[in-house]
Amino acid sequence: MCRSSTERGRSVSPEVPPPTRRTVLRASACGLLGAAVGGCGFMPAKTPDAQELAPVKARVDGDLVYFNWADYVDPSVFKGFEKEYGVQVVQSNFDSMEGMVAKLNAGNRYDVVFPSAKWAQRLVRGGRLRRIDHTQLTNAHAVFGTYTYFADPWYDPGSAHTVPFTAYKTGIGWRRDRIGELTGSWRDLWSDEARGKVFLLDDRDEVLGMGALELGLNVSTGNTGDLDRVTSLLDTLRPRLRGFSSDSYNNLLNGNAVMTQAWSGDMAVMLNQAKDPSVFGFEAPKEGTPINSDCYAIPWNAPHPGTAMLFIDYMLRPENVKKNIEYIGYPMPVAGTEKTYAELVKPFPACLVTEDDLKADLFFRNGGRAAEDARDTAWTHVKAG
Repeated sequence: MCRSSTERGRSVSPEVPPPTRRTVLRASACGLLGAAVGGCGFMPAKTPDAQELAPVKARVDGDLVYFNWADYVDPSVFKGFEKEYGVQVVQSNFDSMEGMVAKLNAGNRYDVVFPSAKWAQRLVRGGRLRRIDHTQLTNAHAVFGTYTYFADPWYDPGSAHTVPFTAYKTGIGWRRDRIGELTGSWRDLWSDEARGKVFLLDDRDEVLGMGALELGLNVSTGNTGDLDRVTSLLDTLRPRLRGFSSDSYNNLLNGNAVMTQAWSGDMAVMLNQAKDPSVFGFEAPKEGTPINSDCYAIPWNAPHPGTAMLFIDYMLRPENVKKNIEYIGYPMPVAGTEKTYAELVKPFPACLVTEDDLKADLFFRNGGRAAEDARDTAWTHVKAG
């Protein structure tokens, strides 16, 4: 699944190095936009007026200026869209959510962007996204008619500004051939058999969230007392770790790790590369598994919002969703494509994201400045060991 930059589409902008989401995803706020409540941190050149935030018709109004993680759409889908509508897809890539927002704040103009749930909420609160008229999307029913969670998600009431792109969970990947079976708990990371060969994701929210879930706390807690308990717990794990890395599937494949905290999509990618998938495993711990979603969104200053609407609708066609699922290894919540992902992750059924997973609502949430600062401090402590 790892592909060179030459395979990512017709026109790739050199303004940002094109790292892949699988290897550099960072969900942490890192204090940059900690005052998320009320949309703090978003400073466009001018305040959008009502017309700039209003929904538009799906129509060709120029080429598509696309801003996303690299390798997150099958190149053949891009080519099909270009051919059908007579436009070019002009790609740029970001390496973090913070990087994406920094570009938007600097006045860069893109037609479609892909924020994660908590970042979508920040953009919505900051008045930085156009509303999306679902009636203009011929395939919207395949999402909102089946995956009812997304009809009114916490991060964007009524999905008024977003359409879900992917959904995924966090669990534990491991090598059965080295340490046998696990117990189905986050406590497995403390296994004596894996000592010195365990990685945690290099991600603030994921690591603190894992500790919080193990203790029965809110996955996004910013309470200093809770965070003291979390850091004390993680202090007992720290000597057992090999390190922090978000390259989870390669660490398992090459033997650097026998166990790792991992994103479900990465484990699906690993299945495509493993000579013998049966020696690997993936579990969703019983204490709870964090859930996340990336979204399609149209910025307030998009130069070609009509083309963006066409692109979103094109991407929602089941045949294109199936191609993309097989390409990126992440499920996409569109009715009629579930079997494609289920077949892809057949050896790892825990990778599936169900309606019950969504309803459990273990998404990482935005906190106020004090809570985000407390989480930053706790993360610094954990990383320092």
